[in-house]
Amino acid sequence: MELFLFKPSGGQASARRLPSWALLVIIGAGLALLPVLTHLIDAPFYITLFSRIMIFALIALSLGFILGFAGLVCFGQAAFAGVGAYVVLIMSDHAANGVPLVEWPFAIGSSSSAFITWPAAMLASGLVALVIGLIALRTRGVYFIMLTLAFAQMIYFFFVNLDAYGGEDGASLAERSSTAGLLDLDDKIVFYYVTFAILALAYIILRKFVDSRFGMVLRGGRQNERRMAALGYSCFRYRLVAFVISGAIAGLAGALMVNHGKFISPSFMHWVRSSDIIAMVVLGGTGNLMGPILGAVAILGLEDVLSGYTEHWHLIYGPLLLLCVLFARRGLYGILTGKGADND
Repeated sequence: MELFLFKPSGGQASARRLPSWALLVIIGAGLALLPVLTHLIDAPFYITLFSRIMIFALIALSLGFILGFAGLVCFGQAAFAGVGAYVVLIMSDHAANGVPLVEWPFAIGSSSSAFITWPAAMLASGLVALVIGLIALRTRGVYFIMLTLAFAQMIYFFFVNLDAYGGEDGASLAERSSTAGLLDLDDKIVFYYVTFAILALAYIILRKFVDSRFGMVLRGGRQNERRMAALGYSCFRYRLVAFVISGAIAGLAGALMVNHGKFISPSFMHWVRSSDIIAMVVLGGTGNLMGPILGAVAILGLEDVLSGYTEHWHLIYGPLLLLCVLFARRGLYGILTGKGADND
């Protein structure tokens, strides 16, 4: 399972793992060129599949940010994404019925416009994360996990009982978000590259946060909160900001998700979905930002391959995931690069 670059040294072959920058280039180039490759092999289905994978990679990336650098195991990431998805759905539904939530004086501000609905999704998810964070971040360990789980289930049951928008059955998106004529999101290749660009931008922004003093305080608070407090840093405030940023990015992923499938239901916000996202982060590797992306590609890709052979694919997927956790504790990122946490 290990990828090596072989280089002769002193008449013998020595092994060196893939540099992290090279792995990043391979991932980026592979995703950027995928539509071209699918055209060459006449397999357009993979464009839709990898659009979905990148959306989940964005959710996993938002969780990996707080889990790997702040030590926050959140069971509400799928709920944040679901809130973002429902914000887009509700605003678009009102626009389609001629009853916009807000009257805007210019075309770019239509209540079905991506320039309005997507930031609104981020804002709503960020505010939900803020409320949850103000309470949950005052606890640690299993108590934090249980509080985020409880809040996530409260959000889940709220939308289950929201009969105006489908209740437990969910609802369909009237039309995909518009971009004032700049892009046609109904074109699956255009939507693919929009998703790719957002994932790349989110990675770059979070990379800047991690490399800044902000990221250093998060890591310091994870390792020794008392020492950071003695240095004058409020770890609670830094964690709260990180938690809100994570929730907002998950909300943006939810906006992409509802546009991708043109449907959303409360089942997407169930705690089981959040556990799937945690599995992506753990499998890919914590303490770095490429790990969650690798984990999302591996799990969803494996799911697609195995489900094509048998409907009982979970019986194969489960033991494989267990073996990876037991024998590759640094995740796929560690296997490929030989690096662990904080070595992205």
